[in-house]
Amino acid sequence: MTTGTLRFAGRIAGFGTAEGTRIVVGMWTDSPFGRFTDVMVERADGHRILLAPTEQIARFVSSTYSFDEVRVARVGLTRRDRTVRVVAGSLDASFTVGGISPLGRLVRVVPPAIATRPGWLRVIDPAARLIVPGARTAGSAGNGRREYYGVIAARRITAAHATWKTDDLGQLRPLHPPVRFGFGSAPASPHLVDLVTTIVEPR
Repeated sequence: MTTGTLRFAGRIAGFGTAEGTRIVVGMWTDSPFGRFTDVMVERADGHRILLAPTEQIARFVSSTYSFDEVRVARVGLTRRDRTVRVVAGSLDASFTVGGISPLGRLVRVVPPAIATRPGWLRVIDPAARLIVPGARTAGSAGNGRREYYGVIAARRITAAHATWKTDDLGQLRPLHPPVRFGFGSAPASPHLVDLVTTIVEPR
């Protein structure tokens, strides 16, 4: 595992369900671990679960974020037109992606080369908190790490459905209350965002 500055490029989908479970899916196309998908779930009672595809990824993610339970499970991701389905352990969830959101139009103003720089993300963090309550662009991660979220595109999630084991979690709802995995949450309005996450290890 490389130390120093680690970059993860890909997409994150965040949405809530009628039953109260909130789901965050990370779909990483370029990372120190290669291409992978992981899922963070917060149940209606606040129980936080990480579903990761390998022990190595599970160790790294659980040492960066906070969970009550960590499970290594096969994580399958399929796409058909605008609908994405993820099956991971006890979770079977699908969501449909719509058009560019107002947040997406806003982030387009900043060129990606600037929008993903840690220095820029430190500066705009106070404004990001006001524009998207619960969201952060810079903060402290686990084990002394610093983390930066550089969003370069954002689209609405227009529909979703999920089951946990045999329990129907119901239809799409806002991601509310905010998830408690790290220093910030995904937007309350269900979104799919393209981003670069930068994690800086302590010296």
